[in-house]
Amino acid sequence: MVAPSDQRAASRPVRRQRSDGERSRAAILREAARLATVEGLDGLSLARLAAAVGMSKSGLFAHFGSKEELQLATIDAASTIFDRLVIEPAGEQAAGVPRLRAYIERFLEHVEEGVFPGGCFFVSAMGELGTHPGPAREGAMAFSRRWLALLAEQVAAAQAAGDLDPAADPSQIAFELNAYMVLGNMQFVAGPDPAALERVRHAADTRLAALAPQPRRRGGRPSRTRHDGA
Repeated sequence: MVAPSDQRAASRPVRRQRSDGERSRAAILREAARLATVEGLDGLSLARLAAAVGMSKSGLFAHFGSKEELQLATIDAASTIFDRLVIEPAGEQAAGVPRLRAYIERFLEHVEEGVFPGGCFFVSAMGELGTHPGPAREGAMAFSRRWLALLAEQVAAAQAAGDLDPAADPSQIAFELNAYMVLGNMQFVAGPDPAALERVRHAADTRLAALAPQPRRRGGRPSRTRHDGA
């Protein structure tokens, strides 16, 4: 007879252990993403990366057959890191304004904590690759579109919940909030000045407050604040 504890153990999915090669590749890509925010994806050569991780150039060829393959793998790795640190934790918050605010806060935290020395990987990549057509730019742009879509989705959820003005364009609001984050990231990296990130928080708070539905007075009309002393 099989004991209940043995049955539970047998029913659990077995987590596949990473091979040494997979662990080595993941470590290489983490370093590649860090270097790319400082030296650029275009400056990410196999020789430079080999020196940074303490491997031979020929050893790196076992993982990446070309510079383009390395760039694309680095973008994928950076996306995975961003998902783990920003998107997934924020997704634990309630849909709408709470999750939208969590996206912004987690973004700012990963910049402030120096996950990448050059700030947000994708802000750096988009700035570099904007005028360089090719698979690397398409990969970075695909991530940017996904991020903006996530922000817009939560704006729409907040509108459906009655927490934000239903007449506002979710894509436009997402663009504006992301613009605050991009500029704050750039100023923080150039400084670094923590006040730059605080300004992002203040700007986002102000924008969302302006979108909050106005309290209604008797008769069904929105109340208006008088500024003329009348």
